[in-house]
Amino acid sequence: MTTFKEIRGTAIQVVSSDPSNPEIGQIWYNSSSGTLKGYLNTGVGSWSSGGNLNTAKDGGASAGTQTSALYAAGLTQPAGALNQTELYNGTSWTSNPATLNTARFQTTGFGTQTAALVVLGYAGGSPYNLATEKWNGTSWTAFPTTNTARTQAASAGATNTAGLVFGGWGPPLQSASESWNGSTWTNTPSLNTARANLSGLGTQTAALAIGGSTPAGGGSQTATESWNGSSWTSVNSLNTSRGGLGTSGTQTLGLAFGGYNPGYFASTELWNGTSWTSSPVGLTTARSTKGSTAGTQAAALAAGGYGAATYTAATEEWIYPNIATKTITVS
Repeated sequence: MTTFKEIRGTAIQVVSSDPSNPEIGQIWYNSSSGTLKGYLNTGVGSWSSGGNLNTAKDGGASAGTQTSALYAAGLTQPAGALNQTELYNGTSWTSNPATLNTARFQTTGFGTQTAALVVLGYAGGSPYNLATEKWNGTSWTAFPTTNTARTQAASAGATNTAGLVFGGWGPPLQSASESWNGSTWTNTPSLNTARANLSGLGTQTAALAIGGSTPAGGGSQTATESWNGSSWTSVNSLNTSRGGLGTSGTQTLGLAFGGYNPGYFASTELWNGTSWTSSPVGLTTARSTKGSTAGTQAAALAAGGYGAATYTAATEEWIYPNIATKTITVS
């Protein structure tokens, strides 16, 4: 019979406590617990608690990575629309003294923690053509608004000098798409399906438009569209229809989580460039998470949101795939 040593070149160690820094694939026998264990790729992801936002809120805009993120604007009660800026260092959020020029919610944004853009939104009343604001890591500067006035739009972009904004509510529902060059907006070909409360991910030339509502606040969408820099193409849909969802990643490796339809969701879906797969692991807190766009498919951030009739400050961190110590059952 072939032994583990013949396969791996090492014998299974007998230890009284689990190794503090095991290698992936390492197997050992824990004599204290009487269990065979291994440090294994589970094949699925996991959500775990991160540091809470300083203010519970929903409908803001975020940018950056799981360990270096920004969250700006949003809505809370009783304060209403916010002009706050918060920064995340992988452990905790810090309120930055630099505030947006215009408080807003139902906004969208993209970029990095030091080079971000906040686009459109709602400040109460109309019109919806709020100024674009650019963040340089220190302060916010107002720039011209988009060509189409709207709120509840989505966006994609890797920095504050190159991005895309699409969809939204004017009224009416919008399919308009516009490209940002760092100082002005230019109209581009429209989405195939007009919708609001959709979400986006990717870059200016390789993006996805995901989910949403038609009409605004009404029936939710599963529709996904792919942008190649010149046109939008309908591709395989989400497994669960929803608006107000959080997203992260790229056009070929994406993540979608949370949202509502009309109840609030915790479910997570992964995009492989062709289709969406439902993960068995969902958010700990079911909520609308549209403001969350920070991170990648492998390491994402869900911050704030609204669910169970309340605003939340909860932050959750996603790791995929999850590599962890597991008990090995031998039969």
